[in-house]
Amino acid sequence: MIRTDLPRLDFRSDTRTVLDARMRAAMTAAEVGDDVYGDDPTVALLEARVAELLGTEAALLTPTGTMANLLAPLAAASAPAGPGAPRLVVGEDTHMAFLESEGLRRFAGVELLPVVQRPDGLPDLGAVDALLATGGGGRPTVVCLENTSMMHSGNALDAAATHTLAALAHRYGAHVHLDGARLANAAVALGVRPAELAEPADSVSFSVSKGLGAPVGGLLCGTHAYVARARGLRAALGGSMHQSGVVAAPALVALERLPDLAADHATAAALAAGFGTVPGVELMHPPRPTNMVMARVAGLTPEECADRLACQGVRVLPLPNGFVRFAVHRAHDMIGVRAAVRALAAVAATAPVARTTTQGDLL
Repeated sequence: MIRTDLPRLDFRSDTRTVLDARMRAAMTAAEVGDDVYGDDPTVALLEARVAELLGTEAALLTPTGTMANLLAPLAAASAPAGPGAPRLVVGEDTHMAFLESEGLRRFAGVELLPVVQRPDGLPDLGAVDALLATGGGGRPTVVCLENTSMMHSGNALDAAATHTLAALAHRYGAHVHLDGARLANAAVALGVRPAELAEPADSVSFSVSKGLGAPVGGLLCGTHAYVARARGLRAALGGSMHQSGVVAAPALVALERLPDLAADHATAAALAAGFGTVPGVELMHPPRPTNMVMARVAGLTPEECADRLACQGVRVLPLPNGFVRFAVHRAHDMIGVRAAVRALAAVAATAPVARTTTQGDLL
């Protein structure tokens, strides 16, 4: 039974934000055209501002970040020097590898080549080198990087890490795609401009609907030629929208709130500190934390832990790495932090004791 004396707290994702009055007003007042014909002024303004933010020549609004990541290898493969379905070298526990892989295979026709990742989330350079050295039979190769690294507790990768991976990929003539859905979080955590983190990549996907709080939308960024190819592919996939200025308007508001992500990071740090005092709870400790906290309770699977937290009024996301994820966003505050710590403590206190292996178990 769900206790009614606890607040209903949803930490499943930072996409759980709700539009505020300013965003709703921006949608109402948005000047619109028809983006299918390229003349929606609010969309054009959003694309220009995101391109400037990431230091790219152009940007393309897509309905979702998933579509931006789908378009990324397709647009790379349709370049004159790269005919054919691409090979996609990607970290094995990235969003593209374990949540978007089916769409990438089915609709982009890619050969997905997962590689092990370092503890900070960077794909292992030796594994990437070995794959690239095999060649691809003339097919284009796209090397992908995710920043922040979600399954590594939202760790922020610095510019040096991106430069190192990109330099390796470019030596083999590969296209480098940065899945920067939470690149804004990485930039704020590292105290640098997003463009500094995006600079080594050939294409970048960027989300405005996660911590930044817009209702929907992703953008795919790159050169003018690359984005033009992606625009044609977006139309073929049914991703073009008409009076989409009503979607772009709250995204413009969201961009202004990029510095506010520091507050989310502080809230996440307080959450992690509170969890660290709870017996039986193990935390993941990323070197450069952002807005995510990953915890596991001894004796419970992630699904069991999530179910028991739900009975305490707290919703989290169970993950295949054995942890549950708390994704902090602007709707969370210290009152919610204290409630979440109490809830996890209650769950840990009633968890079955993890069974210790003895010599007899091995006989």
